[in-house]
Amino acid sequence: MTQPLLIEIGVEELPAIPLLKIVKQIEDSWQKLLMEYKLKTPFRFIYTPRRLVLMHEAMPTKQEDSTVELMGPPVAAAFKEGEPTPAALGFARKCGVELSELGRAQKGKTEVLYFKKEEKGAPTEALLQEMIEKWIASMAFGKMMRWGDRSDEFIRPVRWLQVRLGNESVPVTLFGVESGTQTYLHRMVSYDAVDVPSIDAYASILEEGAVMLEPEARQARILEQFEALEKEHGIEIERDKALLAEVVAITENPQALVGNFDALFLELPPEVIITSMKEHQRYFPVFENGVLTNKFVVVSNAYTEDYSKVIAGNERVLKPRLADALFFYRNDLKNGLSTAGLEKVQFIDGLGTLADKIAREKSIARRLLALYLEKLKAQTGKSTEELEKLIERAIELAKADLMSEMVYEFTELQGLMGYYYAKALGEDPLVYNAIKEQYMPVGEGAQLPSSLFSAIVAMSIKLDTLIGLFSVGKIPTGSKDPFALRRAVNGIVRIAIDNDIPFHIDNMLKLLKDAYEPFDLSVLKAFMLERINKSLDANPSVIAAVLASGELDINEIAKKVAALNAIVSNESFKEQFATFKRVANISKDVNLEGALDIDKTLFQEKAEEALYNAYIDVVSRDYPDYKSQLEALFGLKPQLDAYFDDVLVNAEDEALKRNRLNLIASIYKTFRDIADIKEITV
Repeated sequence: MTQPLLIEIGVEELPAIPLLKIVKQIEDSWQKLLMEYKLKTPFRFIYTPRRLVLMHEAMPTKQEDSTVELMGPPVAAAFKEGEPTPAALGFARKCGVELSELGRAQKGKTEVLYFKKEEKGAPTEALLQEMIEKWIASMAFGKMMRWGDRSDEFIRPVRWLQVRLGNESVPVTLFGVESGTQTYLHRMVSYDAVDVPSIDAYASILEEGAVMLEPEARQARILEQFEALEKEHGIEIERDKALLAEVVAITENPQALVGNFDALFLELPPEVIITSMKEHQRYFPVFENGVLTNKFVVVSNAYTEDYSKVIAGNERVLKPRLADALFFYRNDLKNGLSTAGLEKVQFIDGLGTLADKIAREKSIARRLLALYLEKLKAQTGKSTEELEKLIERAIELAKADLMSEMVYEFTELQGLMGYYYAKALGEDPLVYNAIKEQYMPVGEGAQLPSSLFSAIVAMSIKLDTLIGLFSVGKIPTGSKDPFALRRAVNGIVRIAIDNDIPFHIDNMLKLLKDAYEPFDLSVLKAFMLERINKSLDANPSVIAAVLASGELDINEIAKKVAALNAIVSNESFKEQFATFKRVANISKDVNLEGALDIDKTLFQEKAEEALYNAYIDVVSRDYPDYKSQLEALFGLKPQLDAYFDDVLVNAEDEALKRNRLNLIASIYKTFRDIADIKEITV
């Protein structure tokens, strides 16, 4: 038999971000409890700012009866000279019966003590107190609260509670609050509790009380209102998914409204206005023809006939924030960009100040510039001297905005404000764009620096952070990576590939290591190779095969992986690959570093000469790319198959055997210059 179940935990306003982070975990936790208590049924988890709700349409009213079978110790160990041993007595206690009530059964070839009992399923209402307590305890919100004189804690104080199974209210107590049959409506409708006569009436009572229960419904309503406002005002409202989810979580009666601010504030960089609106006020920015306007959209939780006061109130709140920002902006422009003061700002213990970091970054940038100079000169049309001055200037100013009033207030705009200030102050476009793009890419799939010049600046910053932190022992362990060093390596990999520039890991680390305390470079090298393994989109065995070749140039690794992966991904490759696995297996005992001399005069079979000639033809050609070279090598399959059919490689004659092994090993070694084919699995 089943009944509908409603659990409503009424709380003071929940903080949106901690809730949204664990919504999935909250659902999973209840799902696990249902399985643990043998009550698994479909359910919905619903939240509003003031309630956490579980709804089951058909909850079993009791657990199913079950049969429990327990196997005990072997009979031979349970009795000695006819007397029960401690093992037998302990098993009886575990089963909760007298020794005489135990039976015997076969477990494999061994006779053991055995007990079987029928367990009646417990009523669901008797389990709910314990289940709900466990569910609440599993909610890892982070920072929690205590209230009143209670010692227990939760994300916000619990104020009311409903636990309804069918027509009955199940007695449950949480945080001193006893379950009842009442709920609360929108505060602008009523501050008083209202009675809920039945589960069926719950949703409609809330709806009449201006509470939209379902988050999906609230989101749909907001998006519909956005569309209506866009048509009415001729505007475009940015759909920020994270902000939308947050607004859905903090509203029970969402109403999208358009507000305005003084056009004077459009003097500010758009990102400043948008950050101020989003981060501090949860407003949505508004655009006209792709350009930010002096309008905003606020999603109000008010319930009223006249929203004009709500709009005016939000306009009034935004104005001083933008006024402060404009004051900071103008002051910063007047003061200019300067790194004075960064010599007093500590970077990392053991790595000095930010001024020290800038000096190291300049040194790295100069060396990278020398490596990529010709390509950069071709891209920019600038001379060596000009590029040397500009790269130093870009590194010098990259962190200058840390001393600005604007970044002090809006720390997330560091780098971006430096771009605006450098541009306004007449710096070279290469310089101000490099400042803007210094942290790119900021994540997987994120935008990359737009030029090689910016790429050198970004790589210099990442390399100093990476090498510096490894030199003082700040090495990521497990899932912990507080300084985002894995992201730094991923960024270096993507930049090198995107700009098609050489980046030999060993050579680069040896070139740059002198600016740091001595440390084991092999640890950092292994860390970088491990990140390359995870950052390339290819068959993992293909990446392993390329890395096993000993290639250490990031860009060449990527090219080799792409070429080999394209071939391995072909449907026909699996059938053909057995031949080349055999090549690798035969070559495993050959010293590939030694001379692989092949004496044509020792050929006895036509297949030997045919394979040798085909191989010489392949290695004597020039190829435009790795894929063409690999296709030519894999194209030796017909000759290899004929060779394996007609030629005994392990001949009794030692010279003949060595000659034949050397031919096969030469083919394998040529493959290994690109990838070690024995690592490939298909």
